[in-house]
Amino acid sequence: MIYDLVIIGAGPAGCSAGIYAGRARLKVVVIEQLSPGGQLLSYSRVENYPGFPEGIDAFELSDRFAKHMDLFGAERISATVESIENHREKIKKVITSVGSIETKAIIIASGAVPKKLDIPGEKEFIGKGVSYCAVCDGPFFRDQDVAVVGGGDSALEEALYLTRFASRVFLVHRRDQFRAAQILQDRVASNDKITRIMNTTLSKIRGGSGGVETISLYNKLRHETLELPVKGVFIFVGLEPNISFLPKDVKLDSNGFIITDERMQTSVEGIFAAGDVRSKLLRQIVTAVSDGAMAAFSAQQYLELLA
Repeated sequence: MIYDLVIIGAGPAGCSAGIYAGRARLKVVVIEQLSPGGQLLSYSRVENYPGFPEGIDAFELSDRFAKHMDLFGAERISATVESIENHREKIKKVITSVGSIETKAIIIASGAVPKKLDIPGEKEFIGKGVSYCAVCDGPFFRDQDVAVVGGGDSALEEALYLTRFASRVFLVHRRDQFRAAQILQDRVASNDKITRIMNTTLSKIRGGSGGVETISLYNKLRHETLELPVKGVFIFVGLEPNISFLPKDVKLDSNGFIITDERMQTSVEGIFAAGDVRSKLLRQIVTAVSDGAMAAFSAQQYLELLA
């Protein structure tokens, strides 16, 4: 079977693309490694998606996206994409962990994953106190002290979420000001369970067989090192794209994100990109959904010309 369109990823961008492709009566398959939702599943609640002024549970929103996509007939496969072959041909081949799929067009909506700090102790204690998902691991640190590293929306949102469980949350940021939305900064400032540590970087994580025990912090202004006892370290210092399967000649920006035009077309004809994997100014659910719709529409027009 040759599909009209393969969508790699079932986060907000992939689901949106699946909805629009299904509505256009394309023969489409969506490949997702885990459950639909992507990075959305790393959050507990979404408060800035239009139409839900009171907020909506992140898992519920993910489920709604997936059900909406299913309604229009998009096929779903649970697999890992390993490579893309014949990518400059009219019939392209997507190699997955469960076999190969032939298709006329591809939308890459594989998203991005949290960046690592690459400091001593980080890799050694992943799953033993080091985490990149407060929703996933926060309940393991009930009545314990934890540290959150970062200054953007994700870091502050996760710090606030962790106050449900932890006795104290140390919010560590390398600059003198947070980059997060002001409403999040106000919430952090008014939460007496959060201690802000500014102009400071995390330099080392120490522990034993039971997990993380202490972290080393370096204050850039005072040139001092502080040893802080914590049981958990949650790191939110940005994202890097999921592109390990991408052909080498697809153009990327300096940070490794896929370059597209306004139609979501990449440098390779018939391959489109949408959502967090794409080089863009703002990575939010609402922009991912917009990207997915545009990518599906552009793919539809490409297929019409191909016929």
